[in-house]
Amino acid sequence: MSDQAPQNTPNDAVGLPARAAALDLLAAALGGRAGMDEGLSHPALAALDGRDRAFARALVMATLRHLGPIDAALQSRLKKAPPDRVVQILRLGVAQVFLLKTPAHAAVATSVDLVAREKGAQMFKGLVNAVLRGLIREPPELADPDLLAPSWLYARWRAAFGEDEARRIAAVIMQEAATDLSLRDPTRSDALSVELEAHSLPGGTLRTSRRGDLATWPEFAEGAWWVQDASAAIPARLLAVQPGEAALDLCAAPGGKTLQLAAAGADVTAIDRAPARLKRLAENLARTGLAAESVAADAATWPDRRTFDAVLLDAPCSATGTFRRHPDVLWAAKPSDVAGLAAVQSKLLDAAARRTRPGGRLVYCVCSLEPEEGEGQVAAFLARTPGVTLYPIAEGEGGSPPASLRPDGTLRILPHQIEGGTDGFYVARFRQA
Repeated sequence: MSDQAPQNTPNDAVGLPARAAALDLLAAALGGRAGMDEGLSHPALAALDGRDRAFARALVMATLRHLGPIDAALQSRLKKAPPDRVVQILRLGVAQVFLLKTPAHAAVATSVDLVAREKGAQMFKGLVNAVLRGLIREPPELADPDLLAPSWLYARWRAAFGEDEARRIAAVIMQEAATDLSLRDPTRSDALSVELEAHSLPGGTLRTSRRGDLATWPEFAEGAWWVQDASAAIPARLLAVQPGEAALDLCAAPGGKTLQLAAAGADVTAIDRAPARLKRLAENLARTGLAAESVAADAATWPDRRTFDAVLLDAPCSATGTFRRHPDVLWAAKPSDVAGLAAVQSKLLDAAARRTRPGGRLVYCVCSLEPEEGEGQVAAFLARTPGVTLYPIAEGEGGSPPASLRPDGTLRILPHQIEGGTDGFYVARFRQA
């Protein structure tokens, strides 16, 4: 679904219920990890018609993509922070005026109306009116890359990648993501590119600017493709599975990589600890006509003693590389998350190595920009794991951006390294002795 407000509908014609739903969705998005996903199922949002629901989502996404600069603009006009719900209303008001181009009178009036509906907040109606009208008179700068990410996270990116790269990463935060598709049959790329109004990226991913309900797109029901970010499709390609090989996908749901391995002809076992997420994988397997064994289990303690020719571990991580589609992760993440998740990744890597047959391949990846979850994790794994060696990735292999290749043959994919943006990933490939 697009981040843009509905076309052909003046934003001042969208009612107060849509803005109230946006307020609840923004609060959910900033309330913790997975907040945006949970917020999208909020009853107030589900009760809206399609136009109002699209507006509410677009408003929240625009707010999250520019939250740092919006907050800086508000702080310049607030002597004392008002209650959290009032702050959220101000954030939405700024985004309406300057990002969705809602007429100023409608943005201000509906923001004041939202405050009036909040229990115990009526006293802040004048404040909301004054702050928004002040910003309308003196428009703020909402595209400063130094403010687009939380300061602690931006400092980490500067330390890891340098000032220039950090600014280029941050600039991608403002960009709405296109939709990337992986194909069940790559030989149909040309025909599907026409049907889906898409173009092909290196590696075979199709990228389209189409919007709307995926189920209405050409050949969705036939299972010819599935949604998968261009970077997320690279790790499975690097395993280069052959028909009939035994492949293991650890932490598999929602299943894009499982589908890739199955489409390549591997005999796939997919493990995830969340049965509800495996249900979505089962639905995608049924739709695409592909087959895999699904197991609900903790990948670190799965009791099955089988080993595999190819093992893929897309480990749980801080997900800071996914901000194009999930800008809330930037603001929900905490510095302590990185260390805690790194400990989980370490256990899973050890388990993945035990599952890899002699001579087999293991690919480890995370959709994180944090070195502790990538480069640091791999260095520690190699130091404690005799018999496992890096299996260097070649420049451009699997559709990887040439700029992402590190001297040791691992990949550090940054969001600006594919034109139009991509998820940030770290990928390493190993061979078992």
